Amino acid sequence: MTKKVILSALILSAVALGACGRGDSSDEIGSFVYCLNEERTGIVKVEYEASGEDPQKAASEMLEMLSGPSDDIEYVSPIPEEVEVLGCTLTGSILDVEFSETYQDIERIQEKLVRAAVVQSLVQIDGINGVTFTVGGSPLTDSEGVEVGLMNGDDFVENTSSSPSSYQTDTLTLYFANAGGDKLVEQKSTVRYSSNVSKDKLIVEKLVQGPSGNDAYPTINPDANLLSVTTKDGICYVNFDSAFLTGEYDVLPELTIYSIVNSLVEGTGTEQVQITINGESNAEYMEAVDLSQPLSENPDLIAVEEKE
Repeated sequence: MTKKVILSALILSAVALGACGRGDSSDEIGSFVYCLNEERTGIVKVEYEASGEDPQKAASEMLEMLSGPSDDIEYVSPIPEEVEVLGCTLTGSILDVEFSETYQDIERIQEKLVRAAVVQSLVQIDGINGVTFTVGGSPLTDSEGVEVGLMNGDDFVENTSSSPSSYQTDTLTLYFANAGGDKLVEQKSTVRYSSNVSKDKLIVEKLVQGPSGNDAYPTINPDANLLSVTTKDGICYVNFDSAFLTGEYDVLPELTIYSIVNSLVEGTGTEQVQITINGESNAEYMEAVDLSQPLSENPDLIAVEEKE
């Protein structure tokens, strides 16, 4: 079940600092948050400057602002007055926001907009790349009882021309291991996918699925769960669970990591890739590759084609 939300309207508006509905519009990263429009059918950008360098403190202040009453009847704070924000906790780059049980009383369609507005606002803060919601001490679930899980800006579509049935075709350049497990080999893959799926996430998902044919071999443990993929300021953040750290195949550890890095750098506009484990960057893959810093493409690991 997809978490994508087709926002019925994205209105760029002039509004002031403080509660929703005050200020001048701005498209600079980190200079705005999202509120609901008057009809509660879409979201609007509201100028806002996050204060301080502590991301958790900045998130707390932003949540307070998103809960505050609006002094402009044309814009509505996304978090309803009857819903209380009990707190937020930052683990690595993942922020968990705890709401009171009254969150469950939000009308279903409006709740999706609330979620979109809050998540997309919070990920504007440096140091926050994903958000989870806790309601009454338990993870937020959808109408079918399935946990919503980790969310980021890519989980919501801000394009009124998009629809769930819109698809596009693209050719991806993916890197897998060679037969010896000591070099990367290129494999082209033509895919048809929903326009609601980000290309960077699609690339990582295809790498986890493994190569087609017999001329390339997988690099990533198939039991690893991809938690999120999001790109911010030229860096693509790829977040796995801890199963990723277990090497399933007989390949150099560097190949696993750079199959991801090289594929993303070549296939998207990203400059570097930061691989995190459950939102934490202080990890080392197979005691061989330091994951604490963003990584750049490594062409030296790519096998050189032999000339005939």
